Amino acid sequence: MKSIDFSAQKPEWRVAKELVSYPEALAEMEARAEAIAHNDAGELIWLVEHPPLYTAGTSSKIEDLVDPQRFPVYNAGRGGQYTYHGPGQRTAYLMMDLRKRGRDVRAYVHNLEEWIIRTLALAGVTGERRDGRVGIWVDRGNGREDKIAAIGVRVRRWVTFHGIAINLNPDLTHFGGIVPCGIAEHGVTSLKDLGIDLTMAQLDALLTQTFDDVFPLPSATSQGEGA
Repeated sequence: MKSIDFSAQKPEWRVAKELVSYPEALAEMEARAEAIAHNDAGELIWLVEHPPLYTAGTSSKIEDLVDPQRFPVYNAGRGGQYTYHGPGQRTAYLMMDLRKRGRDVRAYVHNLEEWIIRTLALAGVTGERRDGRVGIWVDRGNGREDKIAAIGVRVRRWVTFHGIAINLNPDLTHFGGIVPCGIAEHGVTSLKDLGIDLTMAQLDALLTQTFDDVFPLPSATSQGEGA
C-alpha cells in the first residue's frame, strides 16, 4: 500500500462542538503528536473550549495557586506557569511537524505570537509582545497593561503540542484563583472587555484567515528526517 505524504498537505482543522475535558485534550494531543512523529498522520489545529480549570506548566510555583479549591488543577506538561482555561476562551492546540518547518522552537513561538497579533488586528485590537513576558499584551494606557492571550508549548521529537489561548469573553474573575503566568503586576483582559463583540465562530474565522500567511505549507525541499 502506498503511504500518504502528509508533508504535502495543509494541517487539518477541527472545532470541538462541546466543552472538552483537560484529560481528554491531553490524551488526544499525545496520540496525534505520536502519530505525526511516525508519519502516520498529518498536522492538526484543534480549536476547543474547556470547562473552568487551571493548568500548571513546568515552571509553576505553588504560591501562585492562590485558590487551589476553586477549580480542578491539572499538570499540563507544557512550558510556562499557571494559566486558566474556561468557556469563552478560544484555545487552539497545534500539533505541528517542525521537521518540515525548520527545527527552531524560538521561531515557532514567535510565529504563534505573530498569528495572535494578526488575528487581533483584524478584530481592531493592537496586541503586543513584551520582553521577558510570555503571551500577547494590550496597552490600556496610564501604565496599565493586560494580557489577552497566553502561549504554552511542548515539543517532542520535533512535533509540537499545546498552543495558544485567546480571551474572547471568559469570566475574567476566574483568573483570580491564580497568579496568571506568574505575573502579579499586570492584569488580564478579553475582546469583550475591550468592547469588541465577536462570536466564537467569527474569531475562528479570523484565526483561519491569518494562519497560512504565518505558517505557510513548507516546500518539499525543506523536509528533513525525524529526530
